[in-house]
Amino acid sequence: MDTEIHDDKQTMGRAAAKDGANAIRTAIERDGRASVIVATGASQFEMLDHLVREDIDWSKVTAFHLDEYVGLPESHPASFRGYLKSRFIDQVQDLGAFVAVNGDADDLQQEITRLNNRIAEETIAVCFAGVGENCHLAFNDPPADFDTETPYLVVDLDDACRQQQYGEGWFPTLDDVPMRAISMSVRQILKSREIILTIADARKADAVKAALEGPVTNLAPASILQTHGAVKVHLDQPAAQLLTSPGD
Repeated sequence: MDTEIHDDKQTMGRAAAKDGANAIRTAIERDGRASVIVATGASQFEMLDHLVREDIDWSKVTAFHLDEYVGLPESHPASFRGYLKSRFIDQVQDLGAFVAVNGDADDLQQEITRLNNRIAEETIAVCFAGVGENCHLAFNDPPADFDTETPYLVVDLDDACRQQQYGEGWFPTLDDVPMRAISMSVRQILKSREIILTIADARKADAVKAALEGPVTNLAPASILQTHGAVKVHLDQPAAQLLTSPGD
């Protein structure tokens, strides 16, 4: 992994966005188009703010997203579709396509089949992601399924994950946090040509250490990224504080 530690979130977000923009432009130059995976959550605020300002022909870009809560409408303040609409889709010119994860679909299996068929057509140029406080990758909480080749699946959210969503202010009470989500699988994420992680805050320090320096285990799902050959990690100082070999 190529790890960079930044003095603040703005410089972290700018650097991550620049890496991602380069990957997108390279794919467009090579293939005439690019497919990307965009992430949500507090760790992505600054990255997305800078990414939408990059000089990219967005009409040639198809965007997927990592996950969505089961049963949550797009109008809910915690909806990841709503998050991406306001912070990404509405901020770029003529996005080629956005493939939404409809967590409130009447038939979840039919929705997963649609998503799986759609992403099977694509080669993903770059996946933007973060890491949860419990070291989850997307909504693959520990113990994560490292084996399934299914691109999207319904997962149960563990207590630590739900506590994080409540603690970040996305829901008024812990009981309001959904128990399930549709998540992109670990194997599908690993199929991306490049993966760019953006992780901030001291509350993520344990997860960062486990992901970057611990053993590869499904009890620390993001540790699987150690097996991918093109991961760029952008951290702020508090998130990197427990690393023994920062910048390696």
